Amino acid sequence: MTRNITVNKSDKGVKVATISLAIPRSFKNMEGGYDTDFIDCVAFDSIAENTKEYCEKGDIVGVKGRVQSRTVEKEGKTEYLMEIIAEKVTFLSNKHPEEKEDE
Repeated sequence: MTRNITVNKSDKGVKVATISLAIPRSFKNMEGGYDTDFIDCVAFDSIAENTKEYCEKGDIVGVKGRVQSRTVEKEGKTEYLMEIIAEKVTFLSNKHPEEKEDE
């Protein structure tokens, strides 16, 4: 995870959170290194709350979901977004487990 999660409420009262993931590619680029893709995943209700409660920046999570596209109007221009709608988030490892034990 590339940042901590904030859970907000939509106009309809639904809890929503964006989970930003850094996903390394499985093959090397022309310079011999691995590129990383940054993907936004949107989680709702209990998935959003649980992920916020148990995960933080630097933690490793697995996300099962579906790809969804949408458009957003910004400064009079239409932007096309592609994001993952999280159907399940699995907590794989904490970056700082010793800090969480102290709390």
